[in-house]
Amino acid sequence: MIRWFLYPVGDSYLVAAAAALLLFLLLRIGPSSEKLGPHRRRVLIALRCAIFGMIILAMLRPTLVVLETRKQSATLILLADQSRSMTIRDDLNGRSRWEALCEALGAARGALQALGSEIEVKAYTFDSEPRPAKFVDGRVELPEVPDGPQTAIGYTLEEVLRQETGKRVLGVFLFSDGAQRTIPPRDVLPQNAAARLKHLGQPLYTIRFGQSRGLGQVQDVAVTDLVADSTVFVKNELAVAAQVRIDGYLNRQIPAAFVVETPTGKTETIAQQTVQATEDGQRVPLKFRFLPDTPGEYKLTLQLEQQPGELVTTNNRLSTFVQVLKGGIRVLYIEAFPGRVERRFLVQSLAGSPDIGVDAVLLNVQAPETRPPDFSERFQPGKYDVYLLGNIDAEAFRKEELAELAATVKRGAGLLMSGGLQSFGPGGYAETPLAEVLPVKMDRLERQRPGSAVSRDLHLLGPIKMRPTAVGTTNYCLRLAATAEESATVWGQLPPLREGANKFVGVKPGAIVLAESEQKQPLLVAQTVGEGRVLAFAADSTWQWWMRGFELPHKRFWRQVILWLAKKDEATEGNVWVRLNHRRFTPGQRVEFTVGAQGPSGEPLPNAAFQVEVEMPGGKKTPVALVQSPEATTGSFRDTQAAGDYTIRVTATQDGRELGSASIRFLVMDQDLELDNPMADATLMDNLAAMTGGKALVPEQLPAVLRELAEATEDYQIETETKKTFWDTWPFLLVLIGLLSVEWYLRKQWGLV
Repeated sequence: MIRWFLYPVGDSYLVAAAAALLLFLLLRIGPSSEKLGPHRRRVLIALRCAIFGMIILAMLRPTLVVLETRKQSATLILLADQSRSMTIRDDLNGRSRWEALCEALGAARGALQALGSEIEVKAYTFDSEPRPAKFVDGRVELPEVPDGPQTAIGYTLEEVLRQETGKRVLGVFLFSDGAQRTIPPRDVLPQNAAARLKHLGQPLYTIRFGQSRGLGQVQDVAVTDLVADSTVFVKNELAVAAQVRIDGYLNRQIPAAFVVETPTGKTETIAQQTVQATEDGQRVPLKFRFLPDTPGEYKLTLQLEQQPGELVTTNNRLSTFVQVLKGGIRVLYIEAFPGRVERRFLVQSLAGSPDIGVDAVLLNVQAPETRPPDFSERFQPGKYDVYLLGNIDAEAFRKEELAELAATVKRGAGLLMSGGLQSFGPGGYAETPLAEVLPVKMDRLERQRPGSAVSRDLHLLGPIKMRPTAVGTTNYCLRLAATAEESATVWGQLPPLREGANKFVGVKPGAIVLAESEQKQPLLVAQTVGEGRVLAFAADSTWQWWMRGFELPHKRFWRQVILWLAKKDEATEGNVWVRLNHRRFTPGQRVEFTVGAQGPSGEPLPNAAFQVEVEMPGGKKTPVALVQSPEATTGSFRDTQAAGDYTIRVTATQDGRELGSASIRFLVMDQDLELDNPMADATLMDNLAAMTGGKALVPEQLPAVLRELAEATEDYQIETETKKTFWDTWPFLLVLIGLLSVEWYLRKQWGLV
């Protein structure tokens, strides 16, 4: 449609009319007929009329407007999943998911061809990232075999939207089994991409292939879990628990082998079992026991024998690492009351020492079932290095057990009895074999039955300020800082023991009082009995130190007590360590670790500097930067794409002096993301479609939906308006200037100027 429009100056015709009237009056004041002949006069008037006409025309600003109606450009996006999980044959008639996808696109070729003639159709295949696919005459050219190692649905949607920025996207069609299986940095949440599609008004249509009920007809055996303590002491039994998943091999005996790799690299098969499933997908637990006889790092592996017809074999084995510590101190801590606060904080303090292992036993006289079956055996020589007796009555033990304990102490074990209403004389120990080894005197008349009130004759009421004696300041147990002066300062700052302490009848000859109250009552008494060391500690509320902000002194005190009792107080070497929260990772997962160095008594060494490198499975070594904070020195490593064993090595120095080194291994599993558990995810596909205003379709619905979109493109029409003017062009201006010049020239020639 073509139309003329006038756009007068000032949006008013009055301005143009006033200008026309003024110009008409100027014509009245034309050249005098006395100076010019009639012919010349008519020429000048004609020139001036032409000039005035052009000026008035320019003021009216005539414009030619051309209106055109045309279809708006739009784009349809097709995304086809070409990851390995699409090879699973769980579709109708035994077809693979990929074959079903190809058939669905083939059946929709006519609708796609018709749609492609109206709008732009862009096709992509994707696994870890999208790749353009040719779209010719309604046909999408797809690879013969889907072999992608990942399914990055979220990343693919984000990337395609970035590539198609600025276009009107009619819709996005996602052909997939719907299960996102990917590793960083491609692990973008599909829901985030769907939220962006909704914001842009671009609906997502999902077409799912595959079954969601599980592996279906897939046959597979897999080790799904392998759990063991991360540390154990030499010749201590290690319990290992595992879990196996069996699909498709019902009632078949499947051999399982428990294999150990020693620190020297030697591989041994420790145990063999068979597992059997009675239903599809059943998870079968397994248990093994292992007794390491040398210190070092052991690699534990559970492997299942490969079965005929298995699709995936990388999940037939699973490994983990265990650190076997040499010279570990084994502690047996016996208490009667589970709610005792001192017990909880004491165990927590000792748990931070990698070379101290604590077995805590609750022994309730009123509940015989709490007694472990092997309890009596635990007092035999060599079972434990140190014994801690809390607030527990002597009647909780059998007479022969206390006799065995006393004999074991004389042979070199350490013993500590702490305060409580049922400790020492009030607990009935005056007439037991322990009376011979404890460093304090006890009387049978001190006996206090459980549940009776606190006796002032037997107990010191709190609060009690504990302080080292002159001899105690030089003892290893009470050295809470690097120098004697600093240690005295710490002891002066520690809060008092508010729950009081036991009142000893006396101290045996030869015993040494290491700590006492401000009233000179003995609180910590030491003595050597035979080859063993014994401590009598009257208090039972050191946990208040921790609660009042003195956590490190609490930990140091109890660690040094254990080391002294175990006769490990003379060690002088430093201790460099590196710790991992986990020893098993998936490909691409970030590994975080902590490093440190400590002195012989467990205190952190100040100003220690660390150098760390990670050795990867191929032998490549990569340095790792550390982040130091007041709490810890940490590092992280993310280059874990390759499966296999990795080793973190740390070297520590202090003021230029090397403190030592340590290493630890971790495992990146040989994981097939696509086939380890290739079930489809219908829920995710449905949710993504619903979030964007699209639809979750079955393949048979695809042609009809495409035809609906083709019909909807008729509504995508826009009107374009094109304006053409000539009054503001160079030719118009040149003509006007030319007329003015001619008019002036003629007046000059005719003597009017």
